[in-house]
Amino acid sequence: MRKLKLQMQITIDGFVADPEGQLDWMTWNMDEKLLAFINHLTDTSDTILLGRKMTDGFIKHWEQAVSQPGNHEALFAQKMVDIPKVVFSKTLDHVDGQNVRVENGDLKEALTQLKRAPGKDIVVYGGATFVSSLLENGLIDELNLFVNPTAIGNGMRIFKNRNPFTLKASVAYPCGIVVNTYTPKE
Repeated sequence: MRKLKLQMQITIDGFVADPEGQLDWMTWNMDEKLLAFINHLTDTSDTILLGRKMTDGFIKHWEQAVSQPGNHEALFAQKMVDIPKVVFSKTLDHVDGQNVRVENGDLKEALTQLKRAPGKDIVVYGGATFVSSLLENGLIDELNLFVNPTAIGNGMRIFKNRNPFTLKASVAYPCGIVVNTYTPKE
């Protein structure tokens, strides 16, 4: 069965966005080793899951990055555009963008079907509310938390309940980000 892997930026004080959803606290100057890890997560996945609130900005960013000549992100951006994306929404029936479909059904049922389908793993990027619902329902198999060397004091969290996890790896990168990889405790 395919794994659902979370890749999410987080502050050292446990927030994934500021109160308005802004990400201006993130470390953008990532080093080559961290970029290689991000590429590995992407290359071992063939489906991207997104929540409704994050979708518009995500799709616009990557589709614009592909079209900008000389953009250093162009190769990665092409991956983001080419990989099929599933947007979970109770309010939308259609989202503009390449390789995007909307899923309006029951979250658990839809993800169970996706996980059982043949292929590589599935990666989820967010947003906060969507990831929180995935965690509440025990649907994430691997958490890759990119801990940025910043505290913001308040904002959006993804954990609402007590959740036991097992640390599988912790790697510090020269840019200051530490990636902690966890799996749910059995």
